[in-house]
Amino acid sequence: MNQETEKRRYLVTGASGYVGGRLVRALLDDHQLVRVFVRDKGKIQGQPWANQVEILEGNANNLEDLKRALAGIHTAYYLLHSINLGPDFDEIEAQMARNFAMAAKNQNVQQIIYLGGIANDKKTSKHLASRARTGEQLATQGVAVMELRAGIVIGSGSASFEMLRHLTHRLPIMTTPKWVMNRTQPISIRDVLWYLRKSAELTTPVNKVFDIGGPEVLTYAGMMQKFAKISGLPKRWIIKVPVLTPELSSLWIGLVTPVPTALARPLVGSLISEVVADPKKSIDALIPPPPEGLLNVERAIELALSKISQHTVETRWSDAGIVTAPWQKAQGDPDWSGEMLLRDKREILTQLPAAHVWKQIESIGGENGWYGAGWLWFLRGLLDRLVGGVGLRRGRRDPDHLRVGESLDFWRVEALESEKLLRLYAEMVLPGKAWLEFRLNEVDGKTQITQEATFAPHGLGGQLYWYAVLPFHAFIFPTMLRNIVKEASRQMKKQK
Repeated sequence: MNQETEKRRYLVTGASGYVGGRLVRALLDDHQLVRVFVRDKGKIQGQPWANQVEILEGNANNLEDLKRALAGIHTAYYLLHSINLGPDFDEIEAQMARNFAMAAKNQNVQQIIYLGGIANDKKTSKHLASRARTGEQLATQGVAVMELRAGIVIGSGSASFEMLRHLTHRLPIMTTPKWVMNRTQPISIRDVLWYLRKSAELTTPVNKVFDIGGPEVLTYAGMMQKFAKISGLPKRWIIKVPVLTPELSSLWIGLVTPVPTALARPLVGSLISEVVADPKKSIDALIPPPPEGLLNVERAIELALSKISQHTVETRWSDAGIVTAPWQKAQGDPDWSGEMLLRDKREILTQLPAAHVWKQIESIGGENGWYGAGWLWFLRGLLDRLVGGVGLRRGRRDPDHLRVGESLDFWRVEALESEKLLRLYAEMVLPGKAWLEFRLNEVDGKTQITQEATFAPHGLGGQLYWYAVLPFHAFIFPTMLRNIVKEASRQMKKQK
């Protein structure tokens, strides 16, 4: 940060969203003064940067709220979208942009930075047309608008990436519309943030439209094949058919992936045209690429997948509060990825104190066993070893106590709160990811034990696996829960 920019204050709208949440952290890393404008500050209180920014609540459609938010601001980031608000979302977005421009002029804001979408093809979607119109409306009041237009953003947790990831994982054979052969120029979220944060350091206001894209131009089908290769999946069979309209495609995506139809529709609509950066709108002369260069598609995918596997995803597309159908809400997407989960949940109430129940839960596995159905656990461990897994041979470090991060048979302790929570992550060979969790709560003076098995399937095979083992779950998990209570009761009586 140079002397000319060190006293500036920056406003970030859409801070609870995918890009906005990451941009706030990036600006703070650059030691900038940041204010965020949100509808509900409760949605960002869990962010690690929440105590480092000024938070202002308000409605983006309210001119007075916008004036309060923009007071004393030098540069404002406009990251607002309304694509989930019905068929008239384009009119809503245009009005929001006009209001924002008027409030910015009223408060003498010097620069608006807007992240839009590449729209150079004559055959563009309603979504991309609305993005372009938003930029035009922001510029109506004379405040300088620096518009950065991007295509598909590849990053852990982005809606575009989740759509790509789940379609590729779950469908080894796909009948697809012809738009999968249209050219696109994706860009990594890391590079999007590079341009956004460097825009904050410009010494004079800029009033211009720039296209930002990664170093590769390829088809959507090509991206899917790259993703499959990186993920260790066989080559996907892609069969193009003319009958799959964007509307039908979005319905299918809403069914197969965690991205809801309401959000899939504009994403698919954007793919009906070629989304390729125009060299005449290059930003390189103003903001050069990162010193290490822009990430290519393969490296961007690898980085996104590593974030997911390490559970270090910062923000997700769903953070912005996309309106979804009740059945999509019921999927219970995990905090780190947004993907569909399959669950087996059991509960039981007991008069036993939580401390006695917890002792049995914490001593599970190893030589102590898994509270019944021992032969099934043995067979599962044997099968895991036959396919190259760890099996049950690792046992446990201590017969009575666990520590976060240590191995426990073919599990690893992921979370531990004494007398409250034990969550185990499966390290057996599986077509997906699995967890086993125990929670204790007090209900009307009794101890409620909740036992939940959770599975995130990897492709169609993962889903078939889950349903194949359900009959065994119906025997193993109720037995385990009952025997935990029985053993806790037996140990309690033994102590008296």
